[in-house]
Amino acid sequence: MSRKDDDVASLKKEDQKRKEKRKEKSRKNRKWIIEIFFMAFLISFVFSFVSETFIPNLPVIFGILLIALFIALGIVFDMIGVAVTASDEKPFHSMSSRKVKGANIAVLLKKNADKVGSFCNDVSGSTGALIASSCATTFGFNPFFTSLFVTGLIAAITIGGKAIGKGVALNQSDMILYRVAKFLSIFYHPKR
Repeated sequence: MSRKDDDVASLKKEDQKRKEKRKEKSRKNRKWIIEIFFMAFLISFVFSFVSETFIPNLPVIFGILLIALFIALGIVFDMIGVAVTASDEKPFHSMSSRKVKGANIAVLLKKNADKVGSFCNDVSGSTGALIASSCATTFGFNPFFTSLFVTGLIAAITIGGKAIGKGVALNQSDMILYRVAKFLSIFYHPKR
């Protein structure tokens, strides 16, 4: 066999390896899509149930506070998703080697930035806004235009808050990721 034949065989092997990696990644991606679908459904279902069950029976001030909580959660999760996606992984490897609390979780979050971003931005961030709007409609605002006004106001506050949060998350992505990872390290201890 000539050198040229060896090179061709080597290229074929590399192509086959890449093809197998893509197939495995595609399989994992399909699994993730199914998981995120059911997570979104479950989270939306639970929060909708809570809002439909408890808000009509709450005093107005507590209903408003609950709506504000859902809006805030949507904004915070959106910021986390942006921060994880925009942050730099290198400082967290360095911190992890020095055994800084939460650094190994930050590396794990960053390595799964697409999934973390999808969960935080799409599932939690959007669900918070949708549930806040749902809360407003169950709140007992019977007049048609009052309900429309409150829902529009909630959407505007949520979108404005997320716009501000995205700017903060982009400018302070590493620090936000570190704080989230440090908080998660209280509950989650990955194997080293």
